[in-house]
Amino acid sequence: MYRYDQYDQAIVDARVDEFRDQVNRRLAGELSEDQFKPLRLKNGLYLQLHAYMLRVAIPYGTLDGRQMRMLAHIARKYDRDYGHFTTRQNIQYNWIKMEEAGDLLADLASVEMHAIQTSGNCIRNISSDQFAGAAADEVGDPRPWAELLRQWSTFHPEFSYLPRKFKIAVIGSDTDRAAIQLHDIGLQLVKQGGKLGFKVFVGGGMGRTPIIGACINEFLPADHFLSYQEAILRVYNRYGRRDNIYKARIKILVNDLGAEEFRRQVDAEWAAMEGLDIDAPAAEIERIEAFFAPPAFETGLADDIDLGDPDFALWVKSNVHAHKAPGYAIATISLKPVGGIPGDASSAQIDLIADLAERYSFDELRVTHAQNLVLPHVRKSDLYALWQALRDAKLASANLDLASDIIACPGLDYCSLANARSIPVAQGIAERLAPIEQDLGELKIKISGCINACGHHHAGHIGILGVDRKGEENYQLLLGGSGAEDASLAKIIGPGFTQDGVVDAVDKVVARYRELREKDERFLDTYRRVGVDPFKAAVYG
Repeated sequence: MYRYDQYDQAIVDARVDEFRDQVNRRLAGELSEDQFKPLRLKNGLYLQLHAYMLRVAIPYGTLDGRQMRMLAHIARKYDRDYGHFTTRQNIQYNWIKMEEAGDLLADLASVEMHAIQTSGNCIRNISSDQFAGAAADEVGDPRPWAELLRQWSTFHPEFSYLPRKFKIAVIGSDTDRAAIQLHDIGLQLVKQGGKLGFKVFVGGGMGRTPIIGACINEFLPADHFLSYQEAILRVYNRYGRRDNIYKARIKILVNDLGAEEFRRQVDAEWAAMEGLDIDAPAAEIERIEAFFAPPAFETGLADDIDLGDPDFALWVKSNVHAHKAPGYAIATISLKPVGGIPGDASSAQIDLIADLAERYSFDELRVTHAQNLVLPHVRKSDLYALWQALRDAKLASANLDLASDIIACPGLDYCSLANARSIPVAQGIAERLAPIEQDLGELKIKISGCINACGHHHAGHIGILGVDRKGEENYQLLLGGSGAEDASLAKIIGPGFTQDGVVDAVDKVVARYRELREKDERFLDTYRRVGVDPFKAAVYG
């Protein structure tokens, strides 16, 4: 994984000192809240319902054990003993005291971490495939390119005050595990004629106006990677709406202009930039790639797994994926125990996972956009011991991509923007469906407490949106979404429900699916085959 050089560390240390001074001035009354707000937001510090929330950046979701232990330390010292992993592969702490924020950021800086650009109208944390560098199906490791984007975008003077926040994701395979078509820019590594390049999607997003991104370049040669991204951002920065926050995202600009016209303007801007030497030289790309060289995989390892324990076999079936190296596997750690809070982990669990990463996965961890964790490089012979340790820590739920593996935002329990609670709805659905989820197969349920869609409800096979209906929490039910390579947007099927009512409605949808499905057909495929009407009839009678 990437390690800070002297410049990286100097930047982060200077930002800590700067923000500590800003906090002290605010506490002394020298800065008003209106003056302080943009300063704290540039350091990832939000004022939520009950306390400050700090969002910590985890670039492309990659961590080591030392950093993971620091996250556990922060949970114990500065929060209420837990952290919440998010859909942008970050971690959030919900109970931060402003006067301690400087010390917290200094602790993060000591392990090459920060909260820079986790808020504000700038390029946010670059996300990626959690299986990057390990997956058997990838063309190449996308993380060096994500790291190049991180370095290029950090404090970029032209793009620090964009019309709105900006999100980029990079993947390396045809299987999309990062929802790239629902990002402002989505990049997929591809090969053409033996050369490496990128398929470029622009203008995707969820929120108030969900849109699937348009492909504006089928093959961008890798040696023009940065200049093309700069051209996209320049067009957006020039013409993106600044007069209306609800129409400020690049998806609105692309939709208004049309993909062809937007592509034409990007190409014109790109041509005008020729000779500016924006692209990284080959030596710099090679320098970054060296940090992501594969670990020293053993050879001659046994490639079979003893599945004699049925509980272990179930976990392997659900949570273990194919690795590119013989004798190894990718293991996903579920943070979705039935009855728990999706994405939450205690400090003790975070410490344990750091230990397991060091012991079993070359000291490497990943955060997924589905709010789980991954050990990317586990010997198959170690899987049973790993599973036993996870089981003892209540981290061995065999539910990846099943009904209880629910994505949910913090909702009205924490967030000042939310209209409704997400957590109890997720808990209720998980408790209802967990007994039958193995039979149901892949079923991605996603819940947001407001239209901002932090729970990705538009991309759920079953999506739930919490709204305010005359002062009461109300939940709209959506069906048919996907954030994968077969991207689609879920649609509202009818009038909303109470909290208990939406759990019952999901139960009815699932029951109808079991009646209608064909052999080995997942929920999304059944929905696409039969349409919404049978499900509406089941829900509304």
